[in-house]
Amino acid sequence: MTDPISDMLTRIRNGQMVSKSEVLIPFSKINFEIAEILEKGKFIESSKKIGRGPKRKIKIVLKYVQTGKTVSEKKPGILGLKRISKPGQRIYLPAKLLKPVRGGFGIAIISTSKGLITDKEARKKNLGGEVICQIW
Repeated sequence: MTDPISDMLTRIRNGQMVSKSEVLIPFSKINFEIAEILEKGKFIESSKKIGRGPKRKIKIVLKYVQTGKTVSEKKPGILGLKRISKPGQRIYLPAKLLKPVRGGFGIAIISTSKGLITDKEARKKNLGGEVICQIW
């Protein structure tokens, strides 16, 4: 697999399209950090590591919001996922060029010298870096 982050975002997107309650993603440190940011931002219910050694996975419990009176009417917690910086074309931005995602309703995940943080934290700390993805 050439891009584990795109794979993770695609698994989440596909899981929500068929209303799955949870998805399993191959473990990597960056995938786990992204999952923790999604959990802090309340885009997913929870994330945790399962398994040991090379068979480790990340279990992500997807979040759905009730939209109507019936149980079947539910909308995903994540409306959109977009990979910005790709292996073939990296996108780096200084802090002053980081704009709010969807008018502040979404987040961008930025890889900085201080680790992975959201665009809001990056603007507050005046840190730029590689724009990994956007979630809304």
